[in-house]
Amino acid sequence: MGNAQSPSSDPRFVSATRAFTQKELEDLKALFVSLAAQSQSNAQYVSPSVFKEYIGIHGPLGDRMFDVITRNRNDERLTFEDLVIAKGTYEKGTKDEIEEFSYRLLDVTGDGIFGRSDVEAVLIVMLDEILGSEPGSNPHQEIVSIFLNAANFSESREGCAESSMSFEDFRKWCAVLPSVRKYLGSLLSPSGPGVLYAGRPCSQVPQLLEQSMESNLLLLKKEYAWHIGGALSQEELDEWKLLYHSALNGQSFNTFMGSISNDDGPTVLIIKDKEGYVYGGYASQPWERHADFYGDMKSFLFQLYPRASIFRPTAANNNLQWCAVNFSSASIPNGIGFGGRVNHFGLFLSANFDQGHTFASTTFGSPCLSRTSQICPEVIECWGVVLKGAQHERLDTTKGTVLERFKEDRHMLNMVGLANSSE
Repeated sequence: MGNAQSPSSDPRFVSATRAFTQKELEDLKALFVSLAAQSQSNAQYVSPSVFKEYIGIHGPLGDRMFDVITRNRNDERLTFEDLVIAKGTYEKGTKDEIEEFSYRLLDVTGDGIFGRSDVEAVLIVMLDEILGSEPGSNPHQEIVSIFLNAANFSESREGCAESSMSFEDFRKWCAVLPSVRKYLGSLLSPSGPGVLYAGRPCSQVPQLLEQSMESNLLLLKKEYAWHIGGALSQEELDEWKLLYHSALNGQSFNTFMGSISNDDGPTVLIIKDKEGYVYGGYASQPWERHADFYGDMKSFLFQLYPRASIFRPTAANNNLQWCAVNFSSASIPNGIGFGGRVNHFGLFLSANFDQGHTFASTTFGSPCLSRTSQICPEVIECWGVVLKGAQHERLDTTKGTVLERFKEDRHMLNMVGLANSSE
């Protein structure tokens, strides 16, 4: 491919240009010239303030982003070569390169220690941008804490009292917090021509239609919805409507089934138990009477409090959703559940809705979701994911036998190397 730029002696720049088409390079040059003009640098460089205004990220994360892209030169000048190398790595690189770039953003002090205080500072900036906050306030401390509770800081450095998050720790953290991974992986990707990054797709929070319920009674906060939405497609993040709440509808399985019977889309089931733990599951298929497991690999389990985590199918088995109603056989327990096996589910609510259990599950690679395996629900709520128009048509066309859906999903996971090799 030809290159309209003047020759460079930096092999990283030469390599990066090969990732772009000629048109893309020309667009990058036009972007750089525009930002450099705002920086009043005679088209030579972009200043930190102009760059941070462009990406829409300020504070320690914005500062760190500028330092990483300018390769820690500390000259407060972002050149065209810097921009091409960064975007070539961050947007066009391998999965490992993109993850390594995102990982480096967490070291906001630039001292090589990825400590808890660094990660906390990044999370605060992230949530302030997504959810908003008043100057001088700190309204997102609880969600910051539950995200941090899902992280490991296993690396010790000589002479440093604070433990550090290793790269492997970071990868595991991102696996259970896909919303964080999406956010950190999108900071250089505009959401549309000529717009700033405030509307980036990774920042979308579903609109919660709650039927005039008092907000203090709802388990699903905007922060939790954003966390759960990290595992979903963009078309599933428009509107979620409250279908059932035990305080409003009564803690009854029959009422639950009646409340959701007119909704044939995916649902988000959330439970708060008497231990204070909050968790649940995303059901990609409607809750319907079956004598065995059913569903597809879009379903997953999640934790919301005291730690935030998402557990997606491992493809170890197809024991995804369970919905048994009015069966008399002891081998078919009445109730709803996810994963595991009969009487040893990843998450299960009995048909009385007054008890259930949660065990470690190979289906989702999930641990026990509460303090103990036996749970006593205090609040149960269920939200319907609103699918509109063509989305509903796609849902209908993908409905087939459970075995057909499972084979298709497993084939897809094998293609991307995610499927568990064991059956």
